[in-house]
Amino acid sequence: MGDAESGRTRRELNNCFAGGGRTCFWNLLINFYMVRNILFFGLAALMLNACSFTTGTFEKSISLPEHQWPASVKPDIEFNITDTVSLYNVYIVLRHSDAYHFNNLYLRATVNEPGEKHPKSGDYDLLLATNEKGWIGTAMDDIYDARLLIQPRTRFTKPGTYHFVIEQLMREDPLKDMLSVGLRIEKIP
Repeated sequence: MGDAESGRTRRELNNCFAGGGRTCFWNLLINFYMVRNILFFGLAALMLNACSFTTGTFEKSISLPEHQWPASVKPDIEFNITDTVSLYNVYIVLRHSDAYHFNNLYLRATVNEPGEKHPKSGDYDLLLATNEKGWIGTAMDDIYDARLLIQPRTRFTKPGTYHFVIEQLMREDPLKDMLSVGLRIEKIP
C-alpha cells in the first residue's frame, strides 16, 4: 500500500461528498450502522454469556422488623445443592447498628437435609467486636455487616433443597439493634 493507493482513497471520498455523492453518502451511513450493530450485538452476546456462568455463591438475608430480633423469630432460609462433590464454606451474615449492646451473638443454626426427618443443629458464639479493633466487618456510617464463618470446608452429601434455620440465644429478648440475619454459602474452588 503506497501513497498512490491512499491518495486514491482520499480522492474517492472527496469526490463522494462533492457533486453527485448521494449514493456514496448512503453507503457510508449504512456501513456505519452495520458496524455499530455488529459491535452492539457482539457485546450483548458476550454479556449474556458471562451471566450464564455460576459463581458458586449463595447469599440470602432476612430483614428484622423494627431492628429487633425476638427469640420467637427463626428465619428459615432455603437453598438448593446440586454439586455434592465440592466443598463449601458456610457463613452467617449479620447486619447490626453501632448501638448493638454486645460484642458477640449466641445463636443456633439448624440444617434440614433433603429426605432427612431429624435436622442437625449447632450452637455458635459469634464474635462481632474486639477491644483492640472494635466492630468486625464492613461499615457504612453506623451500620455494620459481618460475614462470620461457621462451617469451613463443608460437603453437602445429598442433592436437593436444604432448609437452614437461625435462632438467637441471647438473654436479651428481643435482641435490639439487629437489622438482618442471613446465610452465605461459597463453593471452594
